[in-house]
Amino acid sequence: MKTIAGIEERIRDGSAVVLTAAELKRRIREGERLTPEDVDVVTCGTCGVMSGTAAVLSVPVAQPGTFFRADTVSLNGVPAFPGPCPNERLGLVDMVVYGTSHSGQRYGGGHLIADLAAGKDVDVLVAAGGREISRTVTIEDCTVARLLTTRSAFKNYTAYVNREPSEVRTIFSAAGMRGPCAEASVSGCGEINPIENDPSLRFIRAGTRVLVNGAPGFVMGEGTRSTPEKPNIMAFADISEMNPRYCGGFVTSAGPECITSIAAAIPVLDDAGLSALSVLDEAIALPVADISDRRPFAAATYGNVWQGTDRRVTYDPTSCLFCEPCVAGGLCPTGAFATGKGIDTALCVSCGACAASCRGGAVSGALGTITVGGRRVPITLRQSDRNRAEALCEDLRQRILGRGFPVR
Repeated sequence: MKTIAGIEERIRDGSAVVLTAAELKRRIREGERLTPEDVDVVTCGTCGVMSGTAAVLSVPVAQPGTFFRADTVSLNGVPAFPGPCPNERLGLVDMVVYGTSHSGQRYGGGHLIADLAAGKDVDVLVAAGGREISRTVTIEDCTVARLLTTRSAFKNYTAYVNREPSEVRTIFSAAGMRGPCAEASVSGCGEINPIENDPSLRFIRAGTRVLVNGAPGFVMGEGTRSTPEKPNIMAFADISEMNPRYCGGFVTSAGPECITSIAAAIPVLDDAGLSALSVLDEAIALPVADISDRRPFAAATYGNVWQGTDRRVTYDPTSCLFCEPCVAGGLCPTGAFATGKGIDTALCVSCGACAASCRGGAVSGALGTITVGGRRVPITLRQSDRNRAEALCEDLRQRILGRGFPVR
């Protein structure tokens, strides 16, 4: 029987076979019959909206003795919660910032976390004892800057539709979800998701090393709302080591949300482990629920989302009507689309909101459909980015091969 110690020895001598989840699935689809002797490690990842994300920061804002303790604090206008330690008269503030907190409609905790990771200036405002203290800081000024997830990388999610005729504002839509069953919103990276490939949490458990937004981190255990049918995990890592490419803000019709990424290396020890890793999109259930009560009433699979669909949206400037205002640009959840200029690939998560709303057809992208009561309902919003997740899997693979990331 293979062992993790044996796999690590093969990594050290350069003989280990490390595949990304996408590579493994391609070989399985092509009919290759793999055994545990053919592969040692599979890197899996997911990237998308994960509301259960928060940052714990310790920020010096003034000289000791300047104020007694912080009553309130905000960063770039995003409200934070000072404490739990009061830091009396120390001139610094310990705080927690939720990924879903926001200042206004277009900037929130997810944007803030990405700005910190990118080393950008952040304006801190503290109210203390009737006075205000302000300071501009960067990640280097923070004595602690750690991101944690309370629930992340769900094994699978739920697709949502609105069965009522009226439009519903929800975190699962960019403009408001139209009905009845006029469109569907989906989340999850399907067959490359870490927990989809380790559903019993055999390897992904407390103490497991993972990448959180590209930074080395650890699993703390199962997350909130985790169930045997739909498990998820808590994880943490330092923001200073994160790659802003793998995190950020995502603006919905109900306010800003937070994009978070998780990647894990799953060792292949036996047939049972390889069998779990062999799951394909077409076999992964995607329940369909009404947005009003969140109760599933129909079923689809992740094959509807990721197989035979466009992974990226595209822009044709020759078809652009230069509408004023531009609906597609105004709705873009990440601010990636600009009329006449196209799509900023550094920001675009290929969610499809622009393609679904562009009146001139300048933006296109086949996002797939699900069937509800015999009716084909178009997917108009994907809140997970398979492209970035696959890039993160490759990032982790290279770290393992370069002996910069231990398997256990």
